[in-house]
Amino acid sequence: FMLHKVAKEEANYKLCRVKKVMRGPRGIPYAVTHDGRTVRYPDPDVKAHDTVRLNLETGKILDHVKFETGNLVMISGGNNIGRVGTITHEEKHPGS
Repeated sequence: FMLHKVAKEEANYKLCRVKKVMRGPRGIPYAVTHDGRTVRYPDPDVKAHDTVRLNLETGKILDHVKFETGNLVMISGGNNIGRVGTITHEEKHPGS
């Protein structure tokens, strides 16, 4: 690995994975990210496992990418950490 400089534009945002989207008191929708941030009033299209781009100064969502077949991904855990690939299908294991 090699270090590289981060441009000022890239230093203003962070990519976060959405863990869950729920409704709070009085029906206010909110999303919880992988690093524990809570974002109120997310885009209605944002669901669990999607990736959002957060502005670090305001804490608002700038953009989002859906977790769906055909998107480019990087593995962030397990034995294959760091590998890059394309989502071909999604396995669901209810109850486990």
